[in-house]
Amino acid sequence: MLDRPCEDCGLDTTAVAAQDVAAILRTSATAWGDVLRRDDAGLRPDPTTWSPLEYACHVRDVCRRFDARTELMLTHEDPTFENWDQDATAIQAGYRDQDPAVAAAELAEAAHTFAAHLDALTEVQWQRTGRRSDGARFTVDSFARYFIHDVVHHLHDVAAPTAP
Repeated sequence: MLDRPCEDCGLDTTAVAAQDVAAILRTSATAWGDVLRRDDAGLRPDPTTWSPLEYACHVRDVCRRFDARTELMLTHEDPTFENWDQDATAIQAGYRDQDPAVAAAELAEAAHTFAAHLDALTEVQWQRTGRRSDGARFTVDSFARYFIHDVVHHLHDVAAPTAP
């Protein structure tokens, strides 16, 4: 997602400045709040696709995880991130059974916290590095742009159907 636009959601992370990720994240958090007020927030469109609530819980946890991983990059030399099984987390944390209003508040808090941390970065800090266990290497800059795709893409996933 860092070298071409996403064919599904249309986000082109090559056109996103990492310093703009915080503003995009704040706007997205507001949009997620709107999604979670919908009557269908807890309904799955089909048995194998997450509901808007489940996607929102995932995005909340993505914000928290990426914030923690960014902090690792700032405080350690080229750290390797532990694996994260997102599907196992969804089951263990009971995403399907969470209260949409609580999830919206927690997502907003996680998003605003991470956005504030991103806003505080210096030019040198944007170049700090870290890597996934599969060897994929990121700078804080590329990591932030990689991250925001997840947030925007999942908003696209839960967009309310438009009337014909």
